[in-house]
Amino acid sequence: MTEITIKARANGPYKVEGPVRVIDSEGIEFVLPEGSAIVLCRCGHSRNKPFCDSSHKRVGFVSDDSAPRAG
Repeated sequence: MTEITIKARANGPYKVEGPVRVIDSEGIEFVLPEGSAIVLCRCGHSRNKPFCDSSHKRVGFVSDDSAPRAG
């Protein structure tokens, strides 16, 4: 099985790399674009949810979700 990686982009979307399926609340699968990555909205303002449409730039989204650093 190929590994799936989710990267939180600074003040932006989640980038999901690897083979993944996205299914809506009614159980219907989204048709994903060709390629090995998708980006998912986390600012809440995308007009194309659950996918990112770069609305985070328009609304000035600021994330606060860095992983804890070893001290």
